[in-house]
Parts: sequence; structure tokens; C-alpha cells
Amino acid sequence: MVKIKMAVPLVEMDGDEMTRIIWEMIKEHLLVPYIDLNCEYYDLGLKHRDETDDKVTFDAAYAIKKYGVGVKCATITPNAQRVTEYDLNEMHKSPNGTIRAILDGTVFRAPIMVRGISPSVKTWKKPITIARHAYGDIYKDTEYKVPGGSLVELVITSEDKETRLPVFDFEGPGIALSMYNTEKSITSFAKSCFNYALEVKQDLWFATKDTISKQYDHTFKDIFQDIYDAEYDKQFKDAGIEYFYTLIDDAVARVIRSEGGYIWACKNYDGDVMSDMVATAFGSLAMMTSVLVSPEGQFEYEAAHGTVTRHYYKHLKGEETSTNSMATIFAWSGALKKRGELDGNEALIHFAERLEKASVDTIEEGVMTKDLALLSEIENKKVVDTETFIKEVAARINS
Repeated sequence: MVKIKMAVPLVEMDGDEMTRIIWEMIKEHLLVPYIDLNCEYYDLGLKHRDETDDKVTFDAAYAIKKYGVGVKCATITPNAQRVTEYDLNEMHKSPNGTIRAILDGTVFRAPIMVRGISPSVKTWKKPITIARHAYGDIYKDTEYKVPGGSLVELVITSEDKETRLPVFDFEGPGIALSMYNTEKSITSFAKSCFNYALEVKQDLWFATKDTISKQYDHTFKDIFQDIYDAEYDKQFKDAGIEYFYTLIDDAVARVIRSEGGYIWACKNYDGDVMSDMVATAFGSLAMMTSVLVSPEGQFEYEAAHGTVTRHYYKHLKGEETSTNSMATIFAWSGALKKRGELDGNEALIHFAERLEKASVDTIEEGVMTKDLALLSEIENKKVVDTETFIKEVAARINS
């Protein structure tokens, strides 16, 4: 078999624990036999991030800016326990947060729907894509444990004056935080959402709590509306799609009553929470695609879930695992498809589509990992281990 060539490298970011094991299985069984992989490799495993003082994460992000497309394995964001477990020099920040900040991107997450797994919300018939602003807010906050008898103020220092705003006068101990965003990043978020909606031809919803947050959230609302009115109103109408704004609590009620089939844009924290809710209701985080899109048109594909620590420790003991690899497979297929689109490589696009179809067909034909078997309504299911599922997908690629 003549392998598919790649003219431009794909930025490959390896990860941690069970997903790192799955990463290699996918390459061995589903990619290398068919593609002459051209990847610029970065090891974002926790130990290597620590050894490089996290420089490798920054290098990977800038490589995506250079080459346009990256694919990332799930990684550990260390807490105190992980610092001890891995004997780290420090508690490094989230690599996802670092990459998102450098690319100033928006994360779009959508469920992988398969026959036999019905959403928990009975009205949902079509995928719901969560567009999450991936910059600032609580993920870049400054927080402090405040002793009693303290006055907390917000101090804004400009070239010609200082403004002090009272936050709270603490009689007893408490906590406080400050967070920020920029008009530049919110503008990038809005344009990414509008462009993505036009690309996939789906309605776009946006929701904040501007009735309570009359400066912070209201700025998001105003920027979205101004950009829509100035640049996208006619394009949306010509495409037959709608831009719709509402309060976040009203959006939640509307989402639950809807049939799906739209993009729901959320601020950073809202998108973090709501993407997990949508993923779980459609099946699981292991059945969720995730792509970070920068305003300059760079793309980073990843699985929406974590490193599957519990299965990794079973794997190390030589025990059988039945870990769902669908989200990681679709991270690779999405990145390969986009690389093909940008390079005019039809063979690569076609292969990525075949890979996705083979993966879905495997589940719909009753072969699946344990997590999906618990959800699937298909009769006569065959529950398989991690590697066997990937090999079953491989068997269907050429069928």
C-alpha cells in the first residue's frame, strides 16, 4: 500500500497516563499503516514539562502558530498530590490554559453521536456544540485569603491617576479574587464564533449574566452585538442562520427544551461547566470532540477528557482495561482532515473521513468499550478491551 504523503508537518503533542498509551496504539494501528506521518513532536508528559521548566508547552503552542494545525493528547494539570507523586520542581500550570492563551482561541466541543446511545435529555436529536472562550476570567484570577479587619479594594493605576473601588470590608476572615479579560480577546472570541457558525451553517447562541454583571458581562454582550451588526448580519441571513443572545439562566432552560443543532457560546467558566454537562447528557466526555480555533485560523485538536488515571494504574499492573478511545481518535482525524483542507490534500481528507466512519461503525455494529456498553441500547453487544477496540476500527477502515 502506498502511504499518504503530508507536505506540511502536523504539530503532535504527546501526553500522560492512559491516554499516552492509547495515543501510541492509535498511531500504530490506525495511522502509520496508511499515512507517512509528518509530525513535529513535542512531549507534554508531566515529567518532561517539569524537566524543561514547561518551556516545551510554549514551544508547542508557537509551533501551532507556525504550522497551523496541532493535535494534543490529554495531559495532567498537577495539584499538590501530583507534585509529590511525580517529584516535580513546582506546581505547573495547565498546558491547555497556556496553549489557549498563546493562541487566543475559542474551544468548540461537540458530541460524537452514534446509533444506539440516546441522549439523557429526550428532546435532543442533534448535536449541541459548546463554544468556550478560552482566555482569562477565573483561570487567570488573583485570589487571596483575607484576614479579619481588612478592607479589600480594586486599584486601577493609569498614567495620570489612581482609582480605588471598595470591594468589601471584612470584619472576620474571608476570601477574595479578581479576574480580567480584554476587549481584544473578547473580539477574537466573537469573530471565531461567528465564523464557525457560518462554516457549519448552524445558529449561534450567546449567553452571559449582564443583568448582574453590568460592566464585565455586559462588555461581552456589547462586543458580540456590535461585531454582529457591523460584519455578520447579512452573512447570517444569507446563510439562513440566526444569532441569538439571552441570559445564561434562560439559555439553560432553552437548551434543555430544544432539539439541539446549534452552537452555544459561553464565557470561559460557563463553557467549562456546560461542555461537561452536554457531553455527559449525550453519552460521555470520551464521546466529545474538541478543537481550539484561533482568530488567525490556527487549529488545535484534542480529546475533551482527562488522562484516565484509574485505568492507567490498572494497565501498569498488567490488568485489562476497557478505555474509550473515540475522542482521541477524533482528535487525530480532525487534525488530519484540517491539515488536508489547508494543504489541498484530498487523500488525507478522505482517509480522515474513513477513520471516523470506521470508528462509528464499530460501535453501531455492537463492538464497544465497557463505558459505552452500559449506555448502548444495541442488543448482543461485544465488550472489548482498549487495544481490541482500536484493532476492530482498523479492520473496518478498508471494508
